[in-house]
Amino acid sequence: MIHSPRGTREPPSPSGGEPDPPAAGLTDARLIELSRSEPELFAELYDRHAPSIHRYVRRRLGEQAAEDVVADTFLAAFRRRDGYDTGRPNARPWLYGIAANLIGRHRRSETRMLRALARTGVDPVGDTATERVDERVSASSSARRLAGALAGLSARDRETLLLAAWEDLTYEQIGEALSVPVGTVRSRLNRARRKVREALGGTDPTGIEEATG
Repeated sequence: MIHSPRGTREPPSPSGGEPDPPAAGLTDARLIELSRSEPELFAELYDRHAPSIHRYVRRRLGEQAAEDVVADTFLAAFRRRDGYDTGRPNARPWLYGIAANLIGRHRRSETRMLRALARTGVDPVGDTATERVDERVSASSSARRLAGALAGLSARDRETLLLAAWEDLTYEQIGEALSVPVGTVRSRLNRARRKVREALGGTDPTGIEEATG
């Protein structure tokens, strides 16, 4: 079960039923802005985005680590909400950026799991970075080569590739999440896709359009 950061859950309504969702129609930016004086409203942001953040981290690190990373992501977001740029209505890239920094602390573990999958064909956590990217590659030997290719990517290139392949973020959103220019996102994606294609004998399982321009 995913838990929201301590102190951000809405209290039960006086009647004992579910509380009214006054924040449901607000943009993320407006919600964060209001939560600066009404902290309980931050729970709505958690409800909106925690499932996708959890899914992303679980694919990278496994269930146990995902629980901790998601909790820390929203706790950090809650503490940093005063500095959020309310000119950005969608907070999803901001949250992925926080999660990416926390995933970075587990970089060695992730690389070790990918290399184990590449070597043995057995997924150490049952759900690693080949889950969705591998949907277009049927042979187990290809999945092993894909895991090896991902393990061989730099942390920055792998993060960029997986955000694009799994989460359908635009180049602009990935740049916002990782605090890099769009041109850097394009170059990282092209480099990562080229290495994956080489590892798979010319097959590109990412489903990402060529990053040109």
